[in-house]
Amino acid sequence: MNGETVLLEAVDAYRSELRDRLLAAYALGSLAHGGFSELVSDVDLGLILSDPIQPGDPDTIQRVAESERRKGSLLNERLSVFWGTPATLAGEREGGRFPPLDRLDLLESGRLLAGSDEARARAQRPSTDELVITGAEFALDHLAAVRPPSGDDGDLGSISAGGGEAFQQIRSPELLAGQGVRQVTKLVLFPVRFLYTAATGHVGTNGDAVAHYLGRQRTPSPRLVEAALGWRTDPPSDETEVVELLRAELVPLYLEYVQDHAPRLEAMGRSDLARAFEEWRRQLLA
Repeated sequence: MNGETVLLEAVDAYRSELRDRLLAAYALGSLAHGGFSELVSDVDLGLILSDPIQPGDPDTIQRVAESERRKGSLLNERLSVFWGTPATLAGEREGGRFPPLDRLDLLESGRLLAGSDEARARAQRPSTDELVITGAEFALDHLAAVRPPSGDDGDLGSISAGGGEAFQQIRSPELLAGQGVRQVTKLVLFPVRFLYTAATGHVGTNGDAVAHYLGRQRTPSPRLVEAALGWRTDPPSDETEVVELLRAELVPLYLEYVQDHAPRLEAMGRSDLARAFEEWRRQLLA
C-alpha cells in the first residue's frame, strides 16, 4: 500500500457513493506538490461536489473517509479529506471543509485524479492576511496553551486555555521525542511552514519552507530545522541526540514564530490574536 493507492481507492469509494455529484477529485499536500514521505506524511484528498450542498453531504464524506481509514495500513489511517462545491470554493455559500491554506494548495498544486479540472475554476484565492490569520488560529488551537476570546475586543484576562498537549511536548524534549518521528517532525516544521507562507503567500513544500528558513538571517534553530527535514525520510537512530537538539532549539523556534506573527496580526486588525500570541510567548519563556 502506498499513498497513491490510498487516494485512488478513496476516489473509487466516493464515486460509488456520490455518483454524478462528484465533479472532481484532487491529490493535495505533499502527494501533489512534492516531498511525500510514507513515514510521516498525511494523505490529502480534495473533492468538489455539484451545487448545492445536500444536508447529508457532511455525513457521507465522513462515513466514507472513516471506512477508508479502517482498511488497516498506517497510510489509510492518515487519509484527510477536504471538500466543497464550486459555490463554497468561490465564497458564495457556506459549507464544506476547505480551509484557506488547502484551498490555495488546490489552486497552486492540486493534481487531478478524476473528473473535470474546470471544477476548481471558481475557487477564490485566499489573501496572505487570510492565510496568516487562519494559520494563527490553528496554531493557538493545536500548539499553544492559550486561546483568544471570541470576537476581537476581549482583554488579556479573558484568554483561556487551549490545546495544552502539544504545548507540553514543545516544552519537554523527552516527552516529544517519545511520541515518535512523525510528531517530532510535525511540531518542528509547523512554525517553519507558517513563516514561509506569511513571507511568500504560498504553500510550498517542506523543502521550500526549510530552504526559506535557513536563508533567513540569524535564525535560532537551523540545526533542528535541517535535521527534521531529513528525519521525514531517514529517521534518527539516536534519541539522545534528538532530545538534545529539541532542548537547544525548539522553544527558540517557536519564540521566533510567535514574535514574527504577533506584529503581523496586530497590523491586520486582529489584536485578539496578537495578544494571545504575546501570552503564548510569555508561557514559552516561563
